[in-house]
Amino acid sequence: MEIQLKKGLLEICILAAILNEDSYGYRIIETIRPYIRISESTLYPILRRLGESGLLEVRPVEYNGRTRKYYHITQAGIDKVEKFLDDWKEIMTIYDFVNKEIGMRS
Repeated sequence: MEIQLKKGLLEICILAAILNEDSYGYRIIETIRPYIRISESTLYPILRRLGESGLLEVRPVEYNGRTRKYYHITQAGIDKVEKFLDDWKEIMTIYDFVNKEIGMRS
């Protein structure tokens, strides 16, 4: 899969993972893991980028004597997920067309 496409899909998955509830890094990985493999070394740079883009906010919380970063999706992040869903409908239409044409070759 093209690296830029995969990167964009990972961003959407991360935003979707915190759509209904604020979360922290390890729990985000566990939420996404059944659908796509992601490591901590991949997750944290994406979280940083999403924060810098205003798509999520970071809130430090004390937990067992340590500071844990919780991530909260912003309205801009919600808008990005909704736009992705709209765009995906168009992508699926294109996929259906290509798949049909390939099937007609057989």
